[in-house]
Amino acid sequence: MSRNYLVLAKAYQKLSKPDSSLFFAKQSFEQAKEAKRPSSIVEAATFLSKSYEQRNDYKSAFYYEQMKQQAKDSLYNQRKALQVQSITEEERERKTQAEAAAETYRNNVRLYSLLSLLVGVIVIAFLLLRNNRQRRKANLLLSTQKQEVQNTLNQLKSTQTQLIQSEKMASLGELTAGIAHEIQNPLNFVNNFSEVSVELLAELKEEEAKGNKEEVMAIANDLTQNLEKINHHGKRADFIVKGMLEHSRVSAGEKQLTDMNVLCDEFLKLSYHGLRAKDKSFNAVMVIHFDPKLPKVNVSQQDMGRVMLNLFNNAFYAVKQKQKIANEDYKPEVIVNTSIENGQIIIKVKDNGVGIPDAIKDKIMQPFFTTKPTGEGTGLGLSLTYDMVVKGHGGGISINSIEGQGSEFIIDLPLYTKT
Repeated sequence: MSRNYLVLAKAYQKLSKPDSSLFFAKQSFEQAKEAKRPSSIVEAATFLSKSYEQRNDYKSAFYYEQMKQQAKDSLYNQRKALQVQSITEEERERKTQAEAAAETYRNNVRLYSLLSLLVGVIVIAFLLLRNNRQRRKANLLLSTQKQEVQNTLNQLKSTQTQLIQSEKMASLGELTAGIAHEIQNPLNFVNNFSEVSVELLAELKEEEAKGNKEEVMAIANDLTQNLEKINHHGKRADFIVKGMLEHSRVSAGEKQLTDMNVLCDEFLKLSYHGLRAKDKSFNAVMVIHFDPKLPKVNVSQQDMGRVMLNLFNNAFYAVKQKQKIANEDYKPEVIVNTSIENGQIIIKVKDNGVGIPDAIKDKIMQPFFTTKPTGEGTGLGLSLTYDMVVKGHGGGISINSIEGQGSEFIIDLPLYTKT
C-alpha cells in the first residue's frame, strides 16, 4: 500500500497537482511507518522532503529529511544486527566443533574468535565512518540546493516585479492616451467660459456706467453661472489628473470612501478614448446602468481604477476583434451595470465581442496567460485584477462567456471592506 500511494503521489506530481501529490505521499509515509518498513519510509520521506522544498516549506522539508535519516539508521541497525547474529552463529558452530575436537585446538579456536570479533569491529567502524561521510555529503548537498533555490526565487521575484511594473506602465500609457482626449473637453469649457466672462465683465462696466442696474444684475448672474461652470469643469480636469497620478504610483493607495459610479464612468471614458487614440476608425456604443442609490464603498481608488481600466480595455479589445470578422450590421457594444445585492456592490462589465472559449476559462486569471498576440499583452492584467479584487478588497470576480457572442465580468465588493 505504501508503494502504491507513492506511485499515485508521483503521478499527481507529473500532472501538476501538488496538493494531491502531497496527500498520497503522506499516506505512503504513514503506511510505511505502520508496517515498520524502513526502506519504504526512506522512499516516502525523500519524496516529501523534495516536494516541500519545492514549495519553499523548508521546515517540513527538514522534518522529512530527519525521518529519512532515522529510517536509514534503523535499516542500517537491522542489517548490523543480522551481521552480528551471523557472526555469532558461526562462532557458536566453531566452538561446538572445537569442543568436539581435541583440547589442543581450543587455543586456536579462541584466537580465531578474537580475530573474527576484531574484523567485525573494523567492519562496523568502517560502515559507521562511511555512513557519517554520506550524511555529511547529503547535508552539504541539501545546503547547496537550498541556496540555489533561494537564488532562483530571488531572480523570479525580481522578474515578477519587472513584469508587473511593465504591465502597470502599459496600462498607464493607455490611460494617458485617454486622458489626452478626455481632459481636452473640460479645458475647452474652462477656456470658453473664461473668454465669455471677460466679455461679460466689459459689458458690466458699460452698463454700470449707464446706471442700468437691472442689466448689471443680469450680467452678474451670468458671470456667477460661468464661474460655477468653470469651477465644475476645473474639478473634472483635476479629478482626471489625480486619477492619472494615482494610477502611476507603484505602492498601493490607501482605502477611502469612493463612489463606484463616478469611478466606473471616468475610467470607461478614459479606456474608450485611449483605444480611439490608437485607432481613430474604431467606434463602440457605451451603455451604462448605474444604480443612483449606490452607497460609497471603502476601496483603494488607485487599485480599483486599474481593475476597471483592465476590464474596460479587454471589453473594447474583444468587440474590436469581432468587428474585424463580423458583417456590417455588427455594432460593438460595452455595457456597465452597478447595483447593490445582499450587502455587496455588484459591478458588471459586458461586451458583445468574440467571447472566451470554454477550454481557457479556467486559465484566464492565471499569471502570464494571454490570448492576445505577442507584444500586445503580458498576461498579467487579469491576474493583477483578480489579486486586487479578491486579496486586496476581500471581494470576488466571476466570468460568464459564450464563444462568439461575448463575455461578462462580474465583480462583487463587500459594502464595508477592511482598511
